[in-house]
Amino acid sequence: MPHAREPSGIREALWRTVNSPRLSKPAPSCLGRALRVGHTVHAVSAVSSPPKAQATSPTSAQAGNRLSPVAVHAQKARKPRTGSRRSSILLKAVMAVSGVVMIAFLVLHMIGNLKVLFGREDFNHYSHWLRTIGEPALPHEGFLWIMRVGLLVAVFAHMISATVLTVRAKRARPVAYKAKRKSVQQTYASRTMRWGGVIILAYILYHLLDLTLGVANPAGTGATPYDRFVADFQRWYIVAAYVVPLVLLGMHLRHGLWSAFQTLGLSNARRQRGINLFATGASTLLILGFLVGPAAVVIGVVK
Repeated sequence: MPHAREPSGIREALWRTVNSPRLSKPAPSCLGRALRVGHTVHAVSAVSSPPKAQATSPTSAQAGNRLSPVAVHAQKARKPRTGSRRSSILLKAVMAVSGVVMIAFLVLHMIGNLKVLFGREDFNHYSHWLRTIGEPALPHEGFLWIMRVGLLVAVFAHMISATVLTVRAKRARPVAYKAKRKSVQQTYASRTMRWGGVIILAYILYHLLDLTLGVANPAGTGATPYDRFVADFQRWYIVAAYVVPLVLLGMHLRHGLWSAFQTLGLSNARRQRGINLFATGASTLLILGFLVGPAAVVIGVVK
């Protein structure tokens, strides 16, 4: 049904009101007023109304920005402080000094062991001279015990420093590198530097009880140093117990020398081969020097 037509009088009055010259601006239409009112209400409601709760299911953008557990763990890890860096440098210095002390002792001890090749009298005279160094200022065997205690302190300081530095390195990078093959240096560090050091320490204690004090020696406490040396290496199991720690010591020393050049910044691609040859040659020569005496007893040259 068609709508009823508006009266013409109302239409004309409306037209005159809209087009009146008194108005500076045309009167807004009903639609314009409604739009402005709606916009104002929407703005007020946007300010006054609380924010809507976020959806429980993350969007694709949120999922992309989410950190992995490894990254979260790395972010939570404490940043190294200045004091920690200084203590790490101090620990490396302790490792270097203790390593030099142990290498010096090994070289002197190897040279002394070679005296056994010159016979009973020369070896026993050398052993007696060691016990009288520093007399009368020092008591009998005073210098030897100072050297033994210093060696044990150097070994413990070396092991403790290495352990602390290893723990700090693991904390700094909690996730290991994913490598298909380990390098030669990584293999030595993981397989000989840890357990090898423990075995070497255990052998040093046994060595003191065996050849120094004579408590664990087959010849007994009343035998001469030469007789203790020969009695030890006439037994195959003692020879085996002597050779295994020496091989581990050589591997330990080889890696220690290589690491020292790396730490001091003296290694590069051009010098790498020379450093490897020097570390391998020096450690091999030292271990062979220690094996000469037992081998001479085994083959009957020293009796």
